[in-house]
Amino acid sequence: MKLLTRSDKPSSAATESSAPSKDDLNGILGRGSTFEGKLAFDGTVHLNGTFTGEIHSKGTLIIGESARVHGEIHANTIIVSGEVSGQVRATQLLEIHAPARVKGALMAPTLVIDRGVVFEGTSKMENLEMPANAPAAPPVRKAG
Repeated sequence: MKLLTRSDKPSSAATESSAPSKDDLNGILGRGSTFEGKLAFDGTVHLNGTFTGEIHSKGTLIIGESARVHGEIHANTIIVSGEVSGQVRATQLLEIHAPARVKGALMAPTLVIDRGVVFEGTSKMENLEMPANAPAAPPVRKAG
C-alpha cells in the first residue's frame, strides 16, 4: 500500500486501521439496493449497492466492493473498494483499495491507492478543511 501525503513526515494513517468498528456504523445500503438523490449523515455509512447523486458528510463513507457510486462525494474519510465515477473530496483521508475502479477528480490532503486499483482522472492533494464562513470551492470541470 502506497501512502501519499503533502509532507515527507510519516502519517499515522499508514499504521492505523481506518475501518470503523461495528459500533460506529450508522447506516448501510445493501447489495442489490439502488438509491438516487442526496445523502447527508454523521458517523459512518457503508454502501454496497448502487448510489447516484450527492453524498455530504463530516463522517466516514465506506464504498464496498459491490458498490457502484456515480456523482459527487464529500466526506471527512472515504474508503473505496468498489466503483466510483465523479468528484470525490475527502477533508482528511481518501483510501482506494483493490479491486476499486475510480473515474473522476480526487481531492484529499492524504491519499492511499493500492496496487491493482484502476484510476482514470485527476488528483489534487490539498487541505480541504475550510472555515464555516468560507465560500464553497467552484466545481471541477471536465475537459472535452
